[in-house]
Amino acid sequence: MGRVIRAQRKGAGSIFVSHTHKRKGAARFRSLDYSERNGYIKGVVTEILHDSGRGAPLARVQFRHPFRFKHQKELMVAAEGMYTGQFVYCGKKATLSIGNVLPVRAMPEGTVCCNLEQHVGDRGAIARASGDYAIIVSHNPDNGTTRVKLPSGSKKVIPSSCRGMVGQVAGGGRTEKPMLKAGNAFHKYRVKRNSWPKVRGVAMNPVEHPHGGGNHQHIGHASTVRRDAPAGQKVGLIAARRTGRLRGQAAGSLKMEKAA
Repeated sequence: MGRVIRAQRKGAGSIFVSHTHKRKGAARFRSLDYSERNGYIKGVVTEILHDSGRGAPLARVQFRHPFRFKHQKELMVAAEGMYTGQFVYCGKKATLSIGNVLPVRAMPEGTVCCNLEQHVGDRGAIARASGDYAIIVSHNPDNGTTRVKLPSGSKKVIPSSCRGMVGQVAGGGRTEKPMLKAGNAFHKYRVKRNSWPKVRGVAMNPVEHPHGGGNHQHIGHASTVRRDAPAGQKVGLIAARRTGRLRGQAAGSLKMEKAA
């Protein structure tokens, strides 16, 4: 019987929980109300913030309360090109301009948008990482659905009354810059969670990992593992449909998908 392996210990939390202390708060749209469903509401971007552990900047947007004498402040993922003092319009009748939030049915086909809702009123779930965007592919007015292309390249059908922000998320190209030294990686993950540095399984002893041990660093058996394997055995390529480099037709179809 081996030791409890790293993947099992991560499930317990403890030292592996995410580091949320310095974070600014949940980044999401206004909660869906009458003014957004039927008209629009105007807000102003009061500041652009850096959020600890997040690649994309956040925008603090201030709205006037629809029926009380006070302000509402919302924290949203900032779109590329947003600036302080900018007016942001949210609702069904908002115009199609960068930073505005409107239902996807109001966006023409080919629109680049981000922070899309997956279900109506969930306040933003898809395409929220820095530089990410989704593209409106087509609308189906008969059943009120819209087909969108996700950042991964896959297509998804969502209800047409889901909201999205026009434009792509700010902070794109972040991964283009090389890390250069371990210290930069240390500071990157310090504010995210305890997931770095990662010791390879083959570098461990047999007691600590299914890939450990042996006179050379080698796995010694197939790296694929079945979906219902017990937790201490479930490492490597889990329930892999195929393995290895993409060659022939598979590689061609992947290239075509990326180009589309």
